[in-house]
Amino acid sequence: MPIYEYHCDKCDQNFEYLVFGSDEVTCPSCSSEEVSKLMSACGFVSKGGGGETTRRTAADSSCGGCAATSCSSCVH
Repeated sequence: MPIYEYHCDKCDQNFEYLVFGSDEVTCPSCSSEEVSKLMSACGFVSKGGGGETTRRTAADSSCGGCAATSCSSCVH
C-alpha cells in the first residue's frame, strides 16, 4: 500500500494519502475529489563496485538542474 502525494485543485493544498486498493482520494482539508497526483522525488541507496555505499536522490540525476515541477515536461 503505497503513499502518494496529491495536490487539491480546489483549495490549493498538498497532502499525502495511503492508498488501499481502488480508494477514491479526497482532500483532507476541503473534502474535494478534484485532486492531482504529484511526482515524488525518491531516494535510494546504491552499493558501488568497491562495497562503498552512495546515497543518491532524484536531484543527483542528469536532470538535477531542472526547475520543472513535473518530469512529464522533461526532454531527456
